[in-house]
Amino acid sequence: MNFNEVIGQEEIKERLMKMCREDRVPHAMMFCGPRGCGKMALAMAFACYLLEGNFKESEVRSEESPMLANMRHPDLHFSYPTIKLPSMSSDYKPVSDDFAREWHEMIMESPYFTMDRWMQSIGAENQQAIITAGESDALTHKLSLKSSQGGYKVAVIWMPERMNIECANKMLKLIEEPPSRTIFIMVSDEPQRVLETIRSRAQRIDIRRIDDESMVHAIAARRRLNEEEARRVTRMAAGDWNKTIEIIDADGENGLFLDMYRTLMRLAYARDIRSMKKWSETVAAFGREKQKRFLEYFLRMTRENFIYNFGRPELNYMTQEEEEFAGRFARFVNEKNILQINELANRAIRDIGQNANAKIVFFDIALQMIVLLLQK
Repeated sequence: MNFNEVIGQEEIKERLMKMCREDRVPHAMMFCGPRGCGKMALAMAFACYLLEGNFKESEVRSEESPMLANMRHPDLHFSYPTIKLPSMSSDYKPVSDDFAREWHEMIMESPYFTMDRWMQSIGAENQQAIITAGESDALTHKLSLKSSQGGYKVAVIWMPERMNIECANKMLKLIEEPPSRTIFIMVSDEPQRVLETIRSRAQRIDIRRIDDESMVHAIAARRRLNEEEARRVTRMAAGDWNKTIEIIDADGENGLFLDMYRTLMRLAYARDIRSMKKWSETVAAFGREKQKRFLEYFLRMTRENFIYNFGRPELNYMTQEEEEFAGRFARFVNEKNILQINELANRAIRDIGQNANAKIVFFDIALQMIVLLLQK
């Protein structure tokens, strides 16, 4: 992993490399910034840069040692939130090594990921992932050993805000009295939740959202979209690479949802009750999670159509197909019905979440849309 693989963030990359060239790398750092800006990608690239130890060259080397390319360097240590598996004893404190295989597979797939992605990787559906005191003990032991390569030892701590209080206090002591040539890189979404005494001992590096031009270039290169499509996705993602991937990968589902949304509005306008009943049965067969995603899409499309009426294209965030539909439909969403339509969809999300009969919920939406679309 090297800086060339990080999307945008050129200013931060140069700042980090300059720290190395001038031999003033803080022993503890905290990377902060909005979700999807590439904090973890930067942390991993910086860790590899430190371990590579080649600071004199102004350009980033395109080739890395096999150990760094595979993120298996003996002086690179990751700490991250974990869960307690049913097979673990009641007094056992889970550590990162218990999930090393899943972690390695995920970071090798992409250095851009979310907590939801990590929870899926370890099969955690309803548990709260935390960093336990067992992890701080394990990390202390690892860092007490001599560097295998004679250079830095680097500990990348993802989501330090999820350390429990026992772990945080032990980690504080480790950061206060770090082993020789040890660098701590913490990557946080919510730094305000990190123990204040830990925050005060780490140099904060604030990372901004990815700039639009870097996003467009990365989308075109990595996902092979043309420039117009890439710019549309960039505007919708607002500097969040994880959101970008979700938008691109969800094209199939979004296409289905657009079709269902268009069909509903046409049937409501035509007052075709029999077809609307069939429509509600089709959506009810989606399954509850997919039903909720459709209702979120319903809300977004309704909002976008309302905004479309203002004639300010820079305020709209739609695909080309969605925009073509809005050109014909937007006039039916106005100040007289927008709040009622939003309330209708939000109530449906609540009802679906409480296991209401989906056929009744969606048929009710369909029937009410007949009345709401008449309000001009």
